Amino acid sequence: MNNILLLEDLPEIRAWMKALVLQVFPQSLISEAARVHDALELITAVKFDLALVDLGLPDGSGVDVVVALRESQPEAQAVVVTIHDDDDHLFPALQAGAFGYVLKEQARELIAEQLKRMSLGEPPLSPSIARRVISYFADQSRPQERPQNMPHVSLTDRENEVLLRVAKGFTLPEIGVQLNLSRHTIADYVKQIYRKLNVSSRAEAALEAQRLGLFRR
Repeated sequence: MNNILLLEDLPEIRAWMKALVLQVFPQSLISEAARVHDALELITAVKFDLALVDLGLPDGSGVDVVVALRESQPEAQAVVVTIHDDDDHLFPALQAGAFGYVLKEQARELIAEQLKRMSLGEPPLSPSIARRVISYFADQSRPQERPQNMPHVSLTDRENEVLLRVAKGFTLPEIGVQLNLSRHTIADYVKQIYRKLNVSSRAEAALEAQRLGLFRR
């Protein structure tokens, strides 16, 4: 990670987060912001690889920053770092394109480990958040109907197998072991599935898997 945006309004939390980020990504350049407005200005001026975003800011929601980053810098990854573990905060952030969702209450060592594993393509998710996402989609009683204006998407059997495992939170190496395929082959499948479904995050993929009825198979 070269350029990292750190959006957090409380100076003391911003300080320990910065120290943590430099521990994980020691060669990175960190741009700090305490407000949504400041973060949005930075996004127009700097190309970021990663953004760590708090949700409750003095002038708005960090979700707006996630959306702006996704629209203007789609290759950048946004990770929410927050105290909020409820559905009203979690799912809007994921639907906006957040790659991960980490709770500040975790031990710093655990947060550091979750960020390190991003290099393996794993989204940083606090354990309780991962369980909440999986159970939310798995507990749906039946597939939701796709909007009439949304075109039908046809996936192969193998793509369905990969999509279901992505939606359940398995990492690329884990899916490769389960399907006896290389990690790079799985990555190619995921890329193709995301393109077909017009999604860009694991949360959106999980929603599509639920719509397709894969959780019931």
